[in-house]
Amino acid sequence: MIDENEPLDVQVVKQKRIIDALINRAERSHDVGGSAYSLFQSAIALQAEVWEKTKDLEEALDTLGRASGELEIAYQAQERVQKNLADAMVAMDGGFALFTDERLQVWNTLFKQLLPDVEKLIQPGLGFDEYLAAVDASRYVIDRDGSRNRNAPDQPGAMRFSSFVIALRGDRWFQITYRQTSSDNIAVLLTEVTDIVRENRREKKRLIEDQAHFLQAAFDHMSLGICTFSSRGELLVRNERFGELLGLPLRLLKKGSGLQRIVEHIERHETLARKGSRPAFAGWFKAMLRGQTVQERFRRRDGISLDLQIHSLPDDGFIVSVMDVTAETEAAEMLERRVRERTAELTEANRRLQIQSAEQAKTEDALRQAKEAAEAAHVSKTRFLAAASHDLLQPINAAKLYISSLKEAVDGRVKDTVDRLGRSFTSIESLLHALLDISRLDSAGAEFNVTSFSLAEPMRALEEDLSPVAAEKGVRLTFVPSSRWVLSDRRYLMRCIRNLAVNAIEYTETGRVLVGCRLAGDHLRLEVWDTGIGISEENQTRIFDEFTRIRDTGSGSGMGLGLSIVERACRHLGHKVALSSEPGRGSVFSIEMPLACPSATSNPKPEPSAIDMAPSRGSLDLIVMVIENDENVLHATAQKLDSWGASVLACASTESALELMAEIGSPPDIILADYQLDGDDTGTKAIRALRGAWGGDIPAIVVTANSSKALMQLGRSESFSVLKKPVNLSRLRALMDWKTRRAVA
Repeated sequence: MIDENEPLDVQVVKQKRIIDALINRAERSHDVGGSAYSLFQSAIALQAEVWEKTKDLEEALDTLGRASGELEIAYQAQERVQKNLADAMVAMDGGFALFTDERLQVWNTLFKQLLPDVEKLIQPGLGFDEYLAAVDASRYVIDRDGSRNRNAPDQPGAMRFSSFVIALRGDRWFQITYRQTSSDNIAVLLTEVTDIVRENRREKKRLIEDQAHFLQAAFDHMSLGICTFSSRGELLVRNERFGELLGLPLRLLKKGSGLQRIVEHIERHETLARKGSRPAFAGWFKAMLRGQTVQERFRRRDGISLDLQIHSLPDDGFIVSVMDVTAETEAAEMLERRVRERTAELTEANRRLQIQSAEQAKTEDALRQAKEAAEAAHVSKTRFLAAASHDLLQPINAAKLYISSLKEAVDGRVKDTVDRLGRSFTSIESLLHALLDISRLDSAGAEFNVTSFSLAEPMRALEEDLSPVAAEKGVRLTFVPSSRWVLSDRRYLMRCIRNLAVNAIEYTETGRVLVGCRLAGDHLRLEVWDTGIGISEENQTRIFDEFTRIRDTGSGSGMGLGLSIVERACRHLGHKVALSSEPGRGSVFSIEMPLACPSATSNPKPEPSAIDMAPSRGSLDLIVMVIENDENVLHATAQKLDSWGASVLACASTESALELMAEIGSPPDIILADYQLDGDDTGTKAIRALRGAWGGDIPAIVVTANSSKALMQLGRSESFSVLKKPVNLSRLRALMDWKTRRAVA
């Protein structure tokens, strides 16, 4: 019936009502009547309930008493806090106010009386934003810069905080600071900062005055004249040097003097003069209004040169500087004079150079003509040697054929003479081949047929050719076989290796010559070792020159051209040539060339070696058609072939060859044709004509002094072999036998 959560005084009132109701009920029951026992029983029950309620009432009264005591203590503490807060607010130097839920709750006297027109608004419940708006609108506030920041926070939930200074009438200054506390109250502080502001003002004024003194001292110690003017053209600051340089009286150098008066004084007394015209003082102001810098150079009557500059200042004023530039002007004039003198000298030198240039042009033209003549002569020489090689080798070829036939027909002392004669012609042949090779290598149009090929076969053939030469000299010649593929010109490379090997044999009295290859990265280095006389260090630099020999070996087989050919050929092919030698112990020559990948198409099938072509020891039972326009060579060749047992059909042209074949009614077993015949007739034309007339292939060999790349390629494409003049007879017979046996097979 009684809610325990209700206040104690309410519970006490309700209990009293319940007790009174019970007592009234008991009294009414007694008046109506009943048995004594029932009344007694009711009284006993009522008394128990009264005691129980009385006990509850006493406990409630005790609780109410304790709560009342605690409340009294709290009231006393609150009064003390309020008294302390009031005392603190009264004792504060500045104003203070506290806004709860952005409504004014407490404040002190200074906060209320600071602004008289806002004082009447300082009442409990004043809104915080209303207070700020009233401060802004107060007529006692002088808002000089409008820089106060009193806005609400930009982000929701952010704490409000601001601090700004306001200026009041009477030169008083206050700082207003407000901060939102953690309990969402806003505390506002008003702090007077008048003394601080005035002290800052005095310090600023003192600093400005000190700065002015420093600036004036700096101006006074400058070598140039300085003067500043306000935007109205009034003199502000200047140094003594300014008046000295312009010759101005002191009355015009006082602070506040106008620029116009200074200019008028200068114009009236003609203090300054500008070269060529009067000073354009009137145009200075227009230029400064456009933000331009004015710079003029003047000369005083006493000869002093002055440089005057006017620059604008940020406050629309301007600064004028005057500098004594007499020394620089004199130096410039002297320099200008020297430049004129030097220009005159250079002009004269240029004139002489033009004369020399014209003479040099004539000389260069003469040199060019001489060079062209020399090149034409060189080309003519090369063309002549190339064209004459056939005619030069023809008689040697005929002589060798006759000597070979004569050697088989004589004996005794005559045979020795024939052998010597053969060696002499061999030397002539070697020398002529060397001269022709050098001529070709020196020619700008030297032909090189660079291909990839294996060294196995050409090295084996070279060993076979040189083994008899080494055996005759008593030198052991060893070739280390190599199947490596290289990228080079096959003919020139083998000629270079031959020359190195022949030199090694020639300059080795006893011992050994070794020819072999070793890998050097992506290159192959071919080396020729010998145990010969060796080469001194000073001779190693000239050993590759023409006609250079270390010493005479007495063989008479060389003129010192072999190494020159090696150097020229390898230089054109891009092969590195190296030499290492020690006198008395031997030498090592090497040629380094790039390696190539094996390829069946890039390496044409070479001619077979002498061993592969070894003929039978019997008679050469063949019909050989010899086509040669030189009568002596034709006769010697026919005589030699006849001595081998062959039947020779001799003719001098393609037409004669066709007539002979038609006459005998069958093709020859082999054709031996000179390349260069009469007119435009050639051995290749004769071979084509005979094969065409017969309607089939006929083995053929072309003998020529022309070893061009085109002819070699033509021989491979048309299946004929090419032999160089003078012909090596043993190779000729072996090749003829091999080609005819191959045709029969």
